[in-house]
Amino acid sequence: MSYSFLRESKLYIVHGGTKYRIYTTSAIAINQTFAEDSYSVKTLHDQSKMFEGTSITKANPASFSFNVPLTLEKDESIVVTLATELDTSSDSGITTQQLKSFDIYIQTGSSTYKLAGAVITSATFDFVPENQFQIRVEGQGKQLTRVGDETETIPGSGVSGSDYTSDPLPLYHELGNRTRTPLIVYPHLTLNSLNMSSILSCNITFQNNIEWTPYETLHESLDVTGPSDAMFPTTYTLGNRIASGEIRQYQTDNNVTQFDDFMTSTNLTIKAFQVGTPSDGTPFFQLDLQPVMFTSRLQVADVYTQSYDFSSLDNRVLEGRITQYS
Repeated sequence: MSYSFLRESKLYIVHGGTKYRIYTTSAIAINQTFAEDSYSVKTLHDQSKMFEGTSITKANPASFSFNVPLTLEKDESIVVTLATELDTSSDSGITTQQLKSFDIYIQTGSSTYKLAGAVITSATFDFVPENQFQIRVEGQGKQLTRVGDETETIPGSGVSGSDYTSDPLPLYHELGNRTRTPLIVYPHLTLNSLNMSSILSCNITFQNNIEWTPYETLHESLDVTGPSDAMFPTTYTLGNRIASGEIRQYQTDNNVTQFDDFMTSTNLTIKAFQVGTPSDGTPFFQLDLQPVMFTSRLQVADVYTQSYDFSSLDNRVLEGRITQYS
C-alpha cells in the first residue's frame, strides 16, 4: 500500500498544445462537488408522513487554487498570461470575449488527475520584501477526472522549465534541466503627487467575474446513471473585470496628513525591484493603472501605519496594465 502526499505532487498546465511544468508551493487545492436536489416522498402506509428523497444529476463547477513563486527565469510566465489576458474569438462574425482556458494535470505518487476547461477567476500579486515574490491563483473548471496512474503521459509538446534529474521515472526529457532562481522584491510606488516612501507592503488582485450558463435539462437528467454521465458545466459568461489592492505605509512626519485622504481619479504605478538593486534602474515587474480611485485610513499599532485601498476605474483591458516583466 502507498499513500499520496501533497508535497510529492507535480502540477502541469496544458495550453495551446503546449505543456508547462509549474512549480508551486504546497498550497494546492482542487475539487469538484455534485449538486443534490431533494424532494418529499409519501409513504405507502401513511400518506400524511413523508421522508426526503434525493436526486443527483449534475456537477457543480470545479474549483482550484495554487500559489506560484515567480523566478528570474520566468518559466512560470504562462500563469501571468492566463490570469490577465483575454481570448478574443469570432463565431459566425460575432466577437465574444472569454478568458484563456487551459487544462490542469496533477500527478501524485499513484494517480494523474485532469481538470478540463479551467479558467483563472482571481490572481493576486504580493509585493512584500520579507517573502518571495509570488502570484496566488484561484479559478474554476468544467470537469475533474482521474485519467490514469502516476505513469500517465501528459499531452502536449514540452517546454523548458522542468528539472527531472532526480525523478525515478523522467517522463519528459524534452522539458530540459533549468535553474530556478527565487526572487525577493521591494515595491516602489507612484501615486500622482503623494509621497509613497516608507512602504510596508503592497498587493494587487485581478478579479474576473464569471457566471456559468445553466446546463441542466430534463431529457439529459433522465439518462444520468452515475458520475460518469452526469451533467457538467460547459460555458460561462464573463462579466466585469476588477483590478484592486492595498498599499500599507509607515506613517511619518512626511505623510501624516494623508491618513484621511481620498481621490476619485489618479494614476498608480507599481514597480517591483529585486532586493539589492537600485530603484532608479529597470524593474523586474511594473504595473500601470490609469485611472484609479483610492481611500486611505489610519491603523494604530506599535507603529502607526496608514492603508490605501485602491481600485481601477477602467478594467476593459487588464492585460495591458503589466508593462514590464523581465
